[in-house]
Amino acid sequence: MAKIKTAFECSNCGRQSPKSIGKCPKCNEWNTYEEVVVAAKKPAVNKRQGFGLSASKPLRLDEIEGDPEARMSLPMPEFARVLGGGVVPGSVVLIGGDPGIGKSTLMLQLAVTLAETGSPVLYASGEESARQIKMRAMRLKTSDKKFAEDLYLVTETDVDTIISHMQTTRAKMAIVDSIQTTYSSSVSSANGSVSQVRECAARLTGHAKSTGMALFLIGHVTKEGNIAGPRVLEHMVDTVLYLEGDRHHAYRLLRGVKNRFGATSEVGVFEMREAGMIEVENPSEAFLAERMVNAPGSSIAVTMEGTRPLLVEIQALATRTSFGNPRRTANGIDFNRLLLVSAVLTRRIGLKLSEEDVFVNVIGGLTVQEPAADLAIAAAIASSMRDTPIPADLVMIGEIGLSGELRAVSQLNARLKEASKLGFQRAIVPKLLHQSEKFPEEIEVIQVRSVKEALNRAMSGRK
Repeated sequence: MAKIKTAFECSNCGRQSPKSIGKCPKCNEWNTYEEVVVAAKKPAVNKRQGFGLSASKPLRLDEIEGDPEARMSLPMPEFARVLGGGVVPGSVVLIGGDPGIGKSTLMLQLAVTLAETGSPVLYASGEESARQIKMRAMRLKTSDKKFAEDLYLVTETDVDTIISHMQTTRAKMAIVDSIQTTYSSSVSSANGSVSQVRECAARLTGHAKSTGMALFLIGHVTKEGNIAGPRVLEHMVDTVLYLEGDRHHAYRLLRGVKNRFGATSEVGVFEMREAGMIEVENPSEAFLAERMVNAPGSSIAVTMEGTRPLLVEIQALATRTSFGNPRRTANGIDFNRLLLVSAVLTRRIGLKLSEEDVFVNVIGGLTVQEPAADLAIAAAIASSMRDTPIPADLVMIGEIGLSGELRAVSQLNARLKEASKLGFQRAIVPKLLHQSEKFPEEIEVIQVRSVKEALNRAMSGRK
């Protein structure tokens, strides 16, 4: 009998070693090496050797038949927006997010609504029983219609059995919750290991591509915010989505970070309620609903999430510090961006922030990553420092440079149109040297060159 060969594999990155190592030299994680059985590699067979020929044949582009494949329409417009207009048959979508953020709720809700249209849907769960899934589906059901007969639930973790159920039900769409709980009998390591996740994802992806079935994989995330498992998992799938949001707030953002069939960085906005994920048709209006008008330390920024402009309220509070070193606290914006804006305000505007604790918060639990919100952040800090409110009908757009100048941002007209749609009458923007198209007539556009000029115009010329 042949001797079983074993090795030690990092459960985080998949690096193998002949012996156990305390710290992985590749991903720098501690105590992640586990002993696994190494399967004997079969010698590669070259089909070109002897009389064998390769089955593939190169074709000219004009010889390839068929038009672009039609997408499956989804009954959830916000979800379809992130995917690029619908689900492409045979595509594989990976959805990640923090525990308890609502991944399973959103996918079960999608399965129920899609099955009501007559498309068979299989929901395979390795974390909950079929009874628990039905209880959640009953809670999410808002209509009086009976549950669709085309929705199938199964509690299974064996990837071969799951594929067999996909074939039996002839599902047009399948959901696997989650990819970390599935296993293949051909791999000896435990569920959730790098080898198991890679093998199961490859088997499921191959079946989806060969049959034209749309496949959704739910994945856990690590403490760093990345989807657990090998990095190659994100390269194997067609689309990668992240469900983001603060669990203390009701709003959730479904953000696309990879999409082979549409634009990336698209965002769908949902609100978590007792009846499930409710789509927010006008996110800007929802985020500004509880705004206190003419309050010092508040400004409105227009940020772009993919192709969608969103208006968000940025609040700042500057108060005299009680410690030797003043504090800087950022919630919803990058901390280093806050330090940059504070330094510009201190050096170029003359605000004595070295004696002040500065707190900045984006209302609604959103995270603003683009630098176009710099001017709104600076205005909120200066407004709190001077105790002077910014007019309620004013939005501020612009990136701040280290010299105190304002730099142009992309898609300015789309931002201005969204602001005018919500009733804002004025906007302070960077001065454009070459204007490609006219500004919307519904809103007064004030072009400035520097942060100092922008703050003086925003606060009625007071210094």
